Amino acid sequence: MPRLLLGVSGGIAAYKALELVRLATTAGHAVRVIQTPTSERFVGRASFAALSGAPVLLDEFEPDPARGSFPGERVPDHQPLSHLELVRRADAFLIAPASANTIAKLAAGLADNLLTTAALAATCPLLVAPAMNNHMYENAATQANLETLRERGVVVLDPGVGALGSMHEWGVGRLMEPPELLTATEAAIALPPAQDDWAALHVLVTAGGTREPIDGVRYVGNRSSGRMGFALADEAAARGAIVTCVAANVALPRNPRVRYVDVGTAAELQMACDGEFDACDVLLMAAAVADFAPVPVDGKLKKDRHDALELVLAPTTDVLSGLAARRRDGQTLVGFAAEHGDDALEFGRQKLVAKHLDAIVVNDISRDDIGFDSTDNEVTILTSAGEHAVARATKHAVAAAVLDAVTTLRSSVRSSA
Repeated sequence: MPRLLLGVSGGIAAYKALELVRLATTAGHAVRVIQTPTSERFVGRASFAALSGAPVLLDEFEPDPARGSFPGERVPDHQPLSHLELVRRADAFLIAPASANTIAKLAAGLADNLLTTAALAATCPLLVAPAMNNHMYENAATQANLETLRERGVVVLDPGVGALGSMHEWGVGRLMEPPELLTATEAAIALPPAQDDWAALHVLVTAGGTREPIDGVRYVGNRSSGRMGFALADEAAARGAIVTCVAANVALPRNPRVRYVDVGTAAELQMACDGEFDACDVLLMAAAVADFAPVPVDGKLKKDRHDALELVLAPTTDVLSGLAARRRDGQTLVGFAAEHGDDALEFGRQKLVAKHLDAIVVNDISRDDIGFDSTDNEVTILTSAGEHAVARATKHAVAAAVLDAVTTLRSSVRSSA
């Protein structure tokens, strides 16, 4: 569980830090918060404590009830120095909002409160998200201070342009939005060493569900959220692979380590995959691609002109079979099959052979507690060597099991060569 240390300095944008804590804890991160005394004039420490589930600190000399531990960790038996212990344990330290005054202190190396003292002691990635009046942000002193921090390896998350704290104020200086702050912080967390089996491998993942237009407004689609495909892309990137994700209508947070190609229809997905396939070493075909599509009508069909409406659906191209037909040596192809009921595995085995795949991942969509738009899944991975059942788990855990199976497949090919 990544441990995120959040520093909050004084400014009206401090309210956004509450949403950041909520998003981070929902994503499974352990969060501790340090505030400056001035920030308490905008948001009280009780709000951050309630959302993080951990005590909030303001002063270097106040005791930390958690003794430097993060939520989910054992509380140490001794009382460590809080400004040292928090950053020692943290995987990343984000200061958001970072006021002009705090930025100036960091650039000068001052340590006159708990936040700046912790920043000076931090060996984990340090990120600073400025938020202030546009004239203060554009001032030469602030810009010089930010450049100094960048030169020292601090990640500066540039503010946006928009409405500012005071009435009728508009300009640069608006704090980056909480989802973007979380994504940037996650990207800065040091990765474990790349696994030899995955380092520099090119991985192509498809995710989401295609939408086939009926007219200019309506479409035929499916319930796929893209969670499984995005989990596969995240896991492959974490193992050191170079990852491209063809995303069909996916509205989920994105990983800065993954390159995304957005598509809408089955035809667009096919075109994107055709362009990316030759360069990939591993294909993970997790998208729910429509099997049938209507012939779309220009404009919008009017209800008052039709007593009834009949749609004629034509089969779409089987994207995975087409890619498998042109595969080169050294490529590993994994399909996904959403099947229904008792014959799910038998249908999966038939697809494994018919589509000339190395593996196929089967999940039973007759259950509404797993699969489509759920955070959990339960699958069976089929290969020519047999089957491996993955018990119900988060989709990220399932993704790890699928990639482990790919590692085994590729190792067996190398050993037999």
